[in-house]
Amino acid sequence: MLDRQPVLEGEHVTLRPLRPEDWEALFAVASDPLIWEQHPAHDRWQEPVFRAFFEDALANRGALVALDAATSAVIGSSRFQGLEDAGGGSVEIGWTFLARSHWGGRWNHAMKRLMLAHALASVAEVRFLVGETNTRSRRALENIGAQLTDRREERIMAGGEVIPHLTYVITRESFATGPLAA
Repeated sequence: MLDRQPVLEGEHVTLRPLRPEDWEALFAVASDPLIWEQHPAHDRWQEPVFRAFFEDALANRGALVALDAATSAVIGSSRFQGLEDAGGGSVEIGWTFLARSHWGGRWNHAMKRLMLAHALASVAEVRFLVGETNTRSRRALENIGAQLTDRREERIMAGGEVIPHLTYVITRESFATGPLAA
């Protein structure tokens, strides 16, 4: 059974379960409009929109806060969501965002390496859903070895807008030989 709220520690980042007291520090990161520029929820930098996101993250009990391992500063967040048992098991990793000061690969790679290693010890596949036009996130997924599938999903965003999402996957086998392999 996959623990969706572990403590995961690496050289560059520590991930731990999101707590209510993380609100102020995490919103300070999320309040940068440029983080959400290409995201389907491009208004998530606004306090009421992020408040709903944060409360949902707490309620679903799969959210992790990301800390810079060198400074212990909050630098972002990610989630394990949508755990499925069929076909050896699958879980979605998503809702990831990082402070712009931590863009550029090292921290995202470190977060994803920790989360993938943890998840793939319990499930056969990890899914990533990304807005079709979110080229920044699509490129980041491709850089960690995620493969685009033919699976699509329509998600209704705030305001009722329907946004097509693409599904990328990393399997145990592709993780073991991919760019994040240890």
